[in-house]
Amino acid sequence: MSERRYLAPLPLGGLEGPPWSKGLMTRALAATGLTPTRAYDLAVRADLDMQDRRAHELDLDRLAELAGEVLSEPDAGRTMRRLRRLQALQQLDLPVLLLVGGATGTGKSTLATEAAHRLGITRVTSTDFIRQTMRAFFSREFMPSVHFSSFEAELGLTHADEDVADASLLGFLDQTRNVLVGVEAAIDRSLTEGWSMVLEGVHIVPGMIKVDRADALVVQCVIAISDEDAHRSHFWVRDSTTDGLRPLEKYLDGMPEIRMIQDVLLDRAQRFDVPVIENTSFDEAIGEMLDLVLTGAERLARV
Repeated sequence: MSERRYLAPLPLGGLEGPPWSKGLMTRALAATGLTPTRAYDLAVRADLDMQDRRAHELDLDRLAELAGEVLSEPDAGRTMRRLRRLQALQQLDLPVLLLVGGATGTGKSTLATEAAHRLGITRVTSTDFIRQTMRAFFSREFMPSVHFSSFEAELGLTHADEDVADASLLGFLDQTRNVLVGVEAAIDRSLTEGWSMVLEGVHIVPGMIKVDRADALVVQCVIAISDEDAHRSHFWVRDSTTDGLRPLEKYLDGMPEIRMIQDVLLDRAQRFDVPVIENTSFDEAIGEMLDLVLTGAERLARV
């Protein structure tokens, strides 16, 4: 194995594991969904406790007591449950494949990147990147759908299809089927090499991508923003942070199609039992996403 697939074992000290490390413990705590600041505060409190006790190791029961001092009671309990699940992930001899779907502008890219960072996964890619690559190999005449944004994919339909009632949906699904050919190839390559990967994109459609794999822990979710005004505001924020790299008006004009795609993703998520994470709070959303991974690891560890 040439790459660590996820975080190193908990640095609790003692003879059976890595030596105590305040920095590594901060990172492990962040992988449970704690904000970096709160994770650091708890790691500092644990470090001071070990100094006071002149100890060289820390057990999880003692850490739970300290968490109760630093965090609120619900947060402390949730953090410790997730930390124990993190141990199951670290002991798992399988790569992790985290699939993050969601309509344009729901924040899935930011959440996916943050989840990868906290889990120690270095391979992160998007279905839009794969679509862009496919555009270089397939001309517009040969594969028109990949040459348009997901919410404009109806422009790539043939004249025989473009007059149907649900042209926007038909175009999106046609584009998705084409892009998923490249997506499946990327996944197969990563898992063949035993590497973990986070893959995000609007084309991660429940029921259209293979998730039943014996060679990986596969976790899939859909990111959503139910409130249309809140969803719309994401494009204003993205416009200001990217200096207009992505034209704002294009996305605002495409909101009806973007919201339609979200409705399709949510409907299929319900049909195929895929968790939906409402992105109204970044900290809560990232916590839910990490919890899905840790719960999946714990489930596999019991098998």
